[in-house]
Amino acid sequence: MNPLLEHGELPAFDQIRAAHVIPAVEQTLDTTRTLIDDLLARGGPYSWDSLLAPLETALERLHQVWSPVSHLNAVCNSDKLREAYNSCLPQLSAFSTELGQHEGLYQAIRAIAASPEYSQLTAAQQQSIDNRLRDFRLNGIALDTEQRQKFKDIQQRLSALNARFKDNVLDATQAWKKLVTDASILHGLPESALALARQTAELQGESGWLLTLEFPSYYPVITYASDRALREELYTAYTTRASEADSSGAERDNTGVMDEILALRHESAQLLGFASFAELSLETKMAESPQQVMQFLYDLADRSLAQARRDLDDVTAFALEQGFNEPLQAWDIPYYSELLRQQRYDLSQEELKPYFPDERVISGLFQVVERLYGVQIKQRQGVSTWHPDVRFYDIHEADGSLCGRFYLDLYARTDKRGGAWMDDYASRSTDGSSAQVPVAYLTCNFTPPIGDQPALLTHDEVITLFHEFGHGIHHMLTRINIPSVSGINGVAWDAVELPSQFMENWCWEKEALALIAEHYHTGKPLPDELFERMQAARNFQSAMQMVRQLEFALFDMRMHLEYDAQQDNQIETILTEVRDRVAVVKPPAFNRFANSFSHIFGGGYAAGYYSYKWAEVLSADAYSLFEENGIFNAVCGKQFRDELLSQGGARDAMALFVAFRGREPTIDALLRHSGLAA
Repeated sequence: MNPLLEHGELPAFDQIRAAHVIPAVEQTLDTTRTLIDDLLARGGPYSWDSLLAPLETALERLHQVWSPVSHLNAVCNSDKLREAYNSCLPQLSAFSTELGQHEGLYQAIRAIAASPEYSQLTAAQQQSIDNRLRDFRLNGIALDTEQRQKFKDIQQRLSALNARFKDNVLDATQAWKKLVTDASILHGLPESALALARQTAELQGESGWLLTLEFPSYYPVITYASDRALREELYTAYTTRASEADSSGAERDNTGVMDEILALRHESAQLLGFASFAELSLETKMAESPQQVMQFLYDLADRSLAQARRDLDDVTAFALEQGFNEPLQAWDIPYYSELLRQQRYDLSQEELKPYFPDERVISGLFQVVERLYGVQIKQRQGVSTWHPDVRFYDIHEADGSLCGRFYLDLYARTDKRGGAWMDDYASRSTDGSSAQVPVAYLTCNFTPPIGDQPALLTHDEVITLFHEFGHGIHHMLTRINIPSVSGINGVAWDAVELPSQFMENWCWEKEALALIAEHYHTGKPLPDELFERMQAARNFQSAMQMVRQLEFALFDMRMHLEYDAQQDNQIETILTEVRDRVAVVKPPAFNRFANSFSHIFGGGYAAGYYSYKWAEVLSADAYSLFEENGIFNAVCGKQFRDELLSQGGARDAMALFVAFRGREPTIDALLRHSGLAA
């Protein structure tokens, strides 16, 4: 029995092995191809019920075979699973392109779009059809036979390169370790960081403190360690991961991988008649052109740069006051910034951590969501998971009906990719007789419990959890029953961050923090004076953070807009030019940030990283309605759910926003929240 082929409500994670992967994927691909051929062989006239409904079901089934594999490769990576995963990527890529170039299927769906039936279909059904016709165009349906094959080959190669990029980053991150046996070297690190390093060493059979490049280990060192040489050592290792300067091995160097990815993306765009990959990318997004995106980003930069320079001047002057007479380097700025924050606001992330034990934060998060959207969230035991730390929950409507399910995997560990993300196993759908409930994975990389102490989150980590849960409820609270436009599916990429960034706002509200924060030892709530200090420090160096994100977004967009095969060293050249224009902190020459920029070289944000700032405008403006009417206003919550969350990708993103807010978005709320309002 192959557990990946058992069509259950949930994956049997405890039974899935690497040996199951290839047979399950190959069988499901064969079944799907046969189904499509059979559906078309029946002949027209084609309809939604005769063609598209069974196609939706078949593609959702393929997703449910692959989704657990992809997820396990990210959270329980192993040599055997990676090999099986990577061997399937060319087959899946080939199928995706075949589907997008299937002449018979294209003509059949065109016929439905041109038929009288189309006007009688729901908005979601129409959107699904429109998306498929668009995707045919973007997969080269108009190309001749030779060009189609070339496009297909490019997509297969890109799929393999994206996976290799991520593998190199993961391997490089895990390859570096530093055992410290002299406690004085770690002076300044908070006790929580020391305890984690001690626990990490013990798990490796070592005595002392083991430092790694996993974020829960790296961040405290770069932020709190008074030993400058130690900060420099970790910064250097972290920022040269997967590059020619990576001490872990040249085989993990992503430089050539990035060059080939960019070349192939550009070639694929040109095959389809686009001048650049940036233009191709925006075909599925809200933004109308690369020029509009660039103008948006430069406008934000112009509004932020003066304050960002003042932020840097402040920390430079502070370091001088502390007796530091050398030019500030990239590994110095976080350290002196944190000291300045503590002096100016008498506040540090470490002081806040005891008030954010994970259980209390999770409970508070659920209460916020329940009050806003009228649902109930309950943990369920006995569900098969991939690690003992993973929890599982059901979401119920007020009437008791089940509307969503999710896994929650909070802690960093070996063989788990860094960062935080949401992905899905199942989308809401119905075949007329039964309904499929959405299922999501919510993944973070927080510091795990240490000894008998619960996992204590920084406030930044609380924000991250709320962010990912925002993605989750977008998927799970949908009312659309067509998988391709249900939940997060079919949503314009530069709108997909709206629900996630929207949820972050509650992490700053006193009324919400009363639900989220409670001292793990005393049980006392967050003191008023500590809350006031949090608020005062909220926009500390916000302008510096703003221009840093703009640097990433501009680099991404320009790289995909201006790619020129004749230009050497284009990545570093463009990155340098962007930094000269918008950055206030210039990293050292050895920094190889791009080599681990998985969002754009290993994820779905290529020519789309601007989406974070684009969607932040939407989310800040959406939240301003709650600021005006009360952060737990049930009417506003219902309106947000009905007009935005529930609709998934069934309607145009801007139309959904206008339906909720009554107008198009303005930038005012974002500037105010960032402390940059005029």
